[in-house]
Amino acid sequence: MAFRSRILKMAIFATGLSGIVAEYILSTLATYFLGNSVLQWTLIVSIMMFSMGVGSRISKYFQSNLLQTFIFLEFGLSLLVAFSSMVAYTASAYTVYTGAIIYTMSIIIGLFIGMEIPLVIRLNNSFEILRVNISSVMEQDYYGSLAGGLFFAFVGLPFLGITYTPFVLGLVNFVVAFSLFLILRPEIKLRVRNLIQIASIFVAVVIISGFFVSEKIILFGEQKRYKDKIIFESQSRYQKIVMTQWKEHYWLFIDGNQQLSSLDEVLYHEPLVHPAMQMAKYPQQVLIMGGGDGCAAREVLKYKQTEQIILVDLDPEMTELGKTHPVLVEMNQGAMNNSKVNIINSDAYKYLSETNQFWDVIIIDLPDPKTIELGRLYSKEFYALCRRHLRPGGTLVTQAGSPYFAPKAFKCIDKTMQAAGFATVPLHNQIITLGEWGWILGLREGESEEGKTQLRKLDFKDVKTQWINTEAMLMITSFGKDFYGDEDDEIKENKIHDPVLYKYYLEGNWDVY
Repeated sequence: MAFRSRILKMAIFATGLSGIVAEYILSTLATYFLGNSVLQWTLIVSIMMFSMGVGSRISKYFQSNLLQTFIFLEFGLSLLVAFSSMVAYTASAYTVYTGAIIYTMSIIIGLFIGMEIPLVIRLNNSFEILRVNISSVMEQDYYGSLAGGLFFAFVGLPFLGITYTPFVLGLVNFVVAFSLFLILRPEIKLRVRNLIQIASIFVAVVIISGFFVSEKIILFGEQKRYKDKIIFESQSRYQKIVMTQWKEHYWLFIDGNQQLSSLDEVLYHEPLVHPAMQMAKYPQQVLIMGGGDGCAAREVLKYKQTEQIILVDLDPEMTELGKTHPVLVEMNQGAMNNSKVNIINSDAYKYLSETNQFWDVIIIDLPDPKTIELGRLYSKEFYALCRRHLRPGGTLVTQAGSPYFAPKAFKCIDKTMQAAGFATVPLHNQIITLGEWGWILGLREGESEEGKTQLRKLDFKDVKTQWINTEAMLMITSFGKDFYGDEDDEIKENKIHDPVLYKYYLEGNWDVY
C-alpha cells in the first residue's frame, strides 16, 4: 500500500511540474502573438486557474474506474500540451484568431489539470487517512510546480525553446500514465488494459513524430507571419529574435516587431546618435542601453575623442548575434568587437542603480514602451537616474516611438524627461520601413529653445555620415504648427507607480503601420 501511495504522489509531482509549465508556455505564446506580456500572463493564468476549478468540479462525476480515468486523462493532456505550440503557430498562418485558439487551449488544458488532483486524492484515499492524504498530495503538486518553474526558466525556454519544451512536457504526462499502467495493471480489467495499450502506442507514436516535424511546421507558421524569407530565428530567455531577407536587404525583428532594416537603418541610427554626440561638450565616455545589434555603437565609434563605450543589453543572445552573425557584423562594421566597446548583459535600470560610473552621453535604444515592464525604462525615475550619471554638459537621447502613429506616447516621453530635469528637444524623421519615427534629446543644462537653435547650426564635416547634415537638422527639429497644442497639458508624466505611457502607446493608430 505504501508503495502504491508513493507512486501516486510521484505522479502528482510530475503532473504539477507539467501543469505549471503548460501555463508558462501558453502565456509565452499569447505574449508573442498578441503582445502586452503583463496582460497575457494575467489572462492565461487566470483562465487556466478558473478552468482548473471547473475541472475539479467535473471530477466528482467520475465514481468508478478512477485509475483508468486518470491514465486516459494523462494521455489526453500529453497530446494537448505537446502540440500546443505547433497548433498556435499553424493557426497563425491561416487565421487572425490565434488568440482565441490559445485561450481555448488554455481552457481545455486547465480542465484536464483540474481533474488530476481530486482523482489522485480519491485513489490514494485507501492508503492514507484524509488529513495526511490531502496534505501529502497537495504538497507534491506544489513541489512539482516549483520544479516546473525552475525548469521553464533555466532549461526549457533558453535551451529547448517553445518548439521542443511542449513535447518534453507531453512526454512527462505520457510517462506518468504509462508507468501507472505498468505498475497497477492488475487492478485494471483485461478489456480496458488492451485499450490502454493501444492508446499508449498511439500517443507515443504521435508525440515522437510531432517532435521530429515540429521545427518545420513551426517555421512554416512563423514564415507566414513575415513577408520575407526567415534566415535566422531563436527564442532566447527574454525574447523571440527573427531575421529575414528580401533581395540584398535584411530585417531584424524582436517578438514580432521590427527593430531595424539594412535598407534604411541609417535613417534611424544617425538621428539617434549624432545630435547627442555633437551637443555633448566632451563625448569621451558613452553609455548605450539596448542597441544589441551594434549599429548605434558603430555611429559612436566615428568620434575619435570617444574613449569608452559601455553597451548594456539584457539579452546575451542578442549581443552575441551583434558580435558574430555575418549580417549584423557587416551592418555594424564590427563595432561589437571593437576594443572600445564593453558589453554588459544586464537590466539597464539595475545596472544604472548599482554603478558609480559617469558618462558624457547616454543613448537609450530600447524597444517601444508597449508594456509596463518596458515603461519603467521610460519613467521619470529612470530619467532622473540617468541625469545623476551624466557629467556637466552631458546629453541623453532616447528613441521615443512614432510621433505620427502614437503622438500621446511621444509627448509623454518628452514631458517625463522634462520632469526629470532635462531641457528637451524632440526630433523626428521619415524612415522607409518604419514610417515617421521620433527621438527625444535631453540636455543636462540649458534651455530647450537654445538647444534647438544649436542643433540647427551643427555641421558634420568632422564625422563621416551617410545622411544627416545641417539641412537634415533643420527638418528633424521641425514639427509644424499644430503638433504641440493646449490639449497636451492633459498628458501625464510616466512614473513607475503610475505607468501611463504604455496606455498612450497602445492607444496609438498602429493599424495603419
